[in-house]
Amino acid sequence: MPDLRALDRPEDLKRRLEAERTGLPFVHFRDAAGQQQIVTLDRTRPALTVGRDHGCDICLSWDERVSRLHARLESGGGSWTVYDGGLSRNGTYVNGDRVTGHRVLRDRDELVIGGTPLWFRDPALKRGSSTVVASDRLAGLTVTPAQRRVLIALCRPYKEHPAFARPATNQQIADELVLSIDSVKTHLRALFARLELDDLPQNEKRVRLVEHAFQRGLVRDSDL
Repeated sequence: MPDLRALDRPEDLKRRLEAERTGLPFVHFRDAAGQQQIVTLDRTRPALTVGRDHGCDICLSWDERVSRLHARLESGGGSWTVYDGGLSRNGTYVNGDRVTGHRVLRDRDELVIGGTPLWFRDPALKRGSSTVVASDRLAGLTVTPAQRRVLIALCRPYKEHPAFARPATNQQIADELVLSIDSVKTHLRALFARLELDDLPQNEKRVRLVEHAFQRGLVRDSDL
């Protein structure tokens, strides 16, 4: 199953970053038309139903592998869980493991319900009390001219907002800027470190770097 987070448009990345900045947990997924959907998880509503039925809080009506009532997202004890105690025919999976009963969710967990992937995000679990401090510190982020050229090349595939796009590869960046692969990697490593992205998987680091580039105005549509 492809990682649909790597197929984002700039506005998709921007909306997720804005959702993160609220500090509230949320799930995001793509609907039948390939449009990103974001559902905020509010603890004043401690249980949300997920299924194919139009009465579900998160309705995946287009996916025939989803049961009418497939699973529930539940809040309790400061955590969110996914519950599938035999509710569904095809099962609910978190990071590839089938859920039996309740499963506590952690930031960036991937849920697969039927044939639809959803991603759980909880910014508070990721950075705890340092979230505001880190955000403030990075708000005035500046980069060198060479790093900015690399960022623009990285974001080039997002020109004209194609329905699906992936960040440029190291080879594509090197070819555009007439640099060595090692030079491109050096610039990207510096950017990953400044934005505290080092601990993420490689593909996700690149997508997150594109997010920050657009969100912080380091790259604009006119640059592409």
